[in-house]
Amino acid sequence: MASLFNKFQKAVGFLAKSTTFSKNPRQLQFEADINKLFMYTSFNRLGREAVETDAEEIIEMAGKTTLSEQQKQVQDNIHYQVENFCSVMDGIICPDVSKNEPGSQTASPPRRQSGLTFAIGGSNASPAADKPLVPETKPLKLADVSQRLMDQLGYTLEIKPSVIPHKDAGQGCFIKGEADAGTVLAFYPGVIYSPAFYRYIPGYPKVDSQNSYLITRYDGTVINAQPWGLGGECREVWTGSYTPAVKTDTKTSENGSDRLWKALSKPLQGSGKAKEVLEKRNPLAFGHLANHPAKETNPNVMICPYDFPLTEKDMRPYIPNVSFGDSGEVKMKRFGSFWFKTGGGNNGLDAPVLKTLVLVATRALRDEEFLLNYRLSNSKRRPDWYTPVNEEEDRRRWS
Repeated sequence: MASLFNKFQKAVGFLAKSTTFSKNPRQLQFEADINKLFMYTSFNRLGREAVETDAEEIIEMAGKTTLSEQQKQVQDNIHYQVENFCSVMDGIICPDVSKNEPGSQTASPPRRQSGLTFAIGGSNASPAADKPLVPETKPLKLADVSQRLMDQLGYTLEIKPSVIPHKDAGQGCFIKGEADAGTVLAFYPGVIYSPAFYRYIPGYPKVDSQNSYLITRYDGTVINAQPWGLGGECREVWTGSYTPAVKTDTKTSENGSDRLWKALSKPLQGSGKAKEVLEKRNPLAFGHLANHPAKETNPNVMICPYDFPLTEKDMRPYIPNVSFGDSGEVKMKRFGSFWFKTGGGNNGLDAPVLKTLVLVATRALRDEEFLLNYRLSNSKRRPDWYTPVNEEEDRRRWS
């Protein structure tokens, strides 16, 4: 298996530099990333029983197939793994009716109303129609779920002090156990904003000044993981609502530019967040706690876009995201740094999706910290601790 992976690694490096990619720098980097993900996730799907001819066939396909074909295969490979994860989680958390196992959250039937209540139009005349029912689950804590997941999948995640040598590293996300290259290791949780809803992101327009848990997909979709935090201890109706802490700098005086931004920085208020029943005890919903690697250290995970099909109702509780507004329904077009609406959204032919992100292993991992290349824009001032993994990739990503 190790020799096959070495072949993949060499192919990844070669194809990423291929002149067949688009000449547009941003598109070039996107295609290079998809090409890597195609190879890593396909390699993973081969399994440990793969033979050399299988690996060579995938390498050949990576050099010949179109971008759209590779994207479809990546989505299929990721969904295959996520589907398996959700099945395992069901077995851990959902009560076995045949064994009469107890649940921790039983959906209570609506209280019967009196005739007088209906006659006077009381506010409790009917149960809240917009509040989804939360099905019962086993009374397990997150730590218990995490351990059971490791027993079945061979790995889970741990949050503990980072081993990266700088004071701002804080907590890190570690794999406990082991996983092969191409494995889906974590979800990036939180509230999803399409470009049409940027002005609703807390702190807009300086959204990242007090929030280090924002991430952007190539298509402009932003995910804010700050509301998710460290998850929770139950399955619940989650909207992503939270009140961010506001930090003020008392050491510097406020100039005219600061006052202008302060006046503009109030995000639009709205109730665009969906109400979804989500499993807050998700042991893999900690992708937002992965740290950037230290100098002369290589990343061991990479970001992968994953469009979760909303038709998969049984899997939905384990996808730790909610979409603000109709984030999947409004089409936008980018002109420079601006986004504009270009018409209607879903034409009825495509199944609705949730535009999420997952973290994928770029090599075999065992009991170590996740290291994710942040690829911060080199057009803005970057933190002192940030050392580019590849300055050219950073430039292409944000060109």
